[in-house]
Formats: sequence, structure tokens, C-alpha cells
Amino acid sequence: MIVQAAGLALLAALSPTALLVAAVYLGSARPRLTASFYLIGAVVMSLVTGVVILLVLRAANLSKPAEHTPRYELRLGLGILLLLAALVVARRKPKPPDPDKPASGIVNKLVANPVPWSAFVVGLLIFAPGVTFLAALQVIATSDASDVETAVAVIVVVAINVLLVWLPIVMHIIFPDRTNRYLTAFNGWLRAHGRTILIVVLVVVGLIMIGNGIYGLTVQ
Repeated sequence: MIVQAAGLALLAALSPTALLVAAVYLGSARPRLTASFYLIGAVVMSLVTGVVILLVLRAANLSKPAEHTPRYELRLGLGILLLLAALVVARRKPKPPDPDKPASGIVNKLVANPVPWSAFVVGLLIFAPGVTFLAALQVIATSDASDVETAVAVIVVVAINVLLVWLPIVMHIIFPDRTNRYLTAFNGWLRAHGRTILIVVLVVVGLIMIGNGIYGLTVQ
């Protein structure tokens, strides 16, 4: 259970936006403090979401043997939803940036002013639950695991989900100059390929969930 949930959480963690924002904060006037508040916001949102989703699914008794069919129907539905999301992203034409107009949107405006309180809010907003993260949580919630195993699994999933926030911070503490150079160089690649990465992640997780759902409904 925990291995499958961790794998899905790793795919959910592959967020170009999360890493881009971390790079901005680590290049600000107070890099570690600002980035730490960003991490706190990300952890709070991920953990609260994890607990709420876990309680809701456990209340539906989807971990019980009698709820075998609804459990796998949920996984199949999540997989289909992920593929639809990938299709929407693929069909949407990204607008080229206008150098004469500042970036719009509340997240862009908050990131443009890198201070601790706004970094915390950005962490909350960016790590609002996505379908991939929800897929990792439903694996935990629908498993017949003990309370201790469930708690450990949720902590692991949350830690992996915010991987692209805490890992750059750790690297910045150990190798500050080198980390800034790598993040700056990597940012350009992410900006160019972020949309493709998102589509690939959605398709991969969607196919995994659909395959698992079909297997559970037809074989087990």
C-alpha cells in the first residue's frame, strides 16, 4: 500500500510551478526564511487535505472487503478524470508572455513580492489538492491498514508531495551558490517543458489508476 501511494505521490510532486516558485524564493533577499514559510504553507495544505480525504473515504468504509467494487470504481473514475485533464491541458494553447504586461493572477502577484507571509499563502495555493495527490490518498484510505500504518503512509505521501520545496532548501543550506546556479539554469528548461511534463504525469498516473481499477473489477 505505502509503496503504491508513495509512487503516486512522487508523480504528484513533479510540479514545475512548485520548483519555479522555490527558485524565486531562494533567490530573494531572505532566501531561507521566505522559502521555509513557503514550505510550511505547502505542508499545512497537503497534511490538512490528506487528513480530510482520509476521514471522508474511511467514513464511506471503502477499506472494507464488502466495498470491493466501489473502491475500484473510484480508482477507475480517478484515472479517467486524469486522462481528461491531460487532454484539456494538451488542447489548451498557451499564450505567449507579453513583456509589456506584468504577470496576472494572485499567485504571480504574491510571488513577485517574496516575503514570508506571502510565501506561506503561495504554499497553500500551489499545493491545493490535485487529482494525482488525491489518487495517492485514496490508495491509503481504501487499504485495510492499521492506524499506525495509515499515519505513517500519510506522512510519507505528504513529505514526497512537497519534495520540490524542501529538497531545494536543503541543497541551498549545503551548497548555496551551486544550488542558485543550478536552479537558475533549470528554471529555463522547466519554463520551456513544464506543460509537457504535466501532460506526461497526468497520462501516466491516469493509466495506472485505470489499469488498477479494471484489474480490481475484473480479476479480483
